[in-house]
This record gives sequence, C-alpha cells and structure tokens, in this order.
Amino acid sequence: MADVKKFIEEIKSMTVLELNELVKALEEEFGVSAAAPVAVAAAPAAGAAAAPAVEEKTEFNVVLKDAGAKKIDVIKVVRAATGLGLVEAKGAVEKGGVIKENLPKEEAEKLAADLKAAGATVVLE
Repeated sequence: MADVKKFIEEIKSMTVLELNELVKALEEEFGVSAAAPVAVAAAPAAGAAAAPAVEEKTEFNVVLKDAGAKKIDVIKVVRAATGLGLVEAKGAVEKGGVIKENLPKEEAEKLAADLKAAGATVVLE
C-alpha cells in the first residue's frame, strides 16, 4: 500500500503537461481512452415546439498552434502563466498543444491575447 501512496504523491507533483503525457502513454499502453463517456440525448417527441437551449461553454483550453518568430517572448508568457521552469516552458512551446486547461472564459482570453501579443498562434477550445 505504501507504493500506491508514493505513486499518488508523485502524480501530485507533476505539471499539467507531464500529466497529459502520462495519460497518453497509459492510453497507448493499455489500448483505452480516458475520455468521459458521452450520454446520447433522447430525441424530442414528435410535435415538440421548442428546441433545447444550447449551453454556453464556460471552461476553455488554451492551445498553442505555433510559437511564431519570437519564441523567447512566447516562452516567457508560458512560464508566467503556468509556473513552469525554463526548460519545461521551452519544451511546451516547442511541442505546442494545450498550455492550460479548463480556464474560465476571461482568463483563457487574457492568456490567449498575451500569447498572440508575443507572436504565437493560439486557439481556445
């Protein structure tokens, strides 16, 4: 049981990017997916008058598509936003992908704007 607790403590100390790599490696190793199952909504009965309201997304992932010509400036923004060290931030910028996950809309837009100002190509998902 001590090994399980040690493993949990190790996971707690990992960065978001490291956790993402761990999940992908586990998915590949065991042939599974960590995606949550999606329930299929029942079709509305014939004659239903109103369509269901579309919920507005409240949490966003900031995804770095390209660092651009000013990679050093982009690394600085990533370090400030994530708290990563220089080597980890550089690796994250070079790799691209999700920089921060599940951010409120305002915070995600601010980070995306900061990254774009530094010269990066960013999308919110």
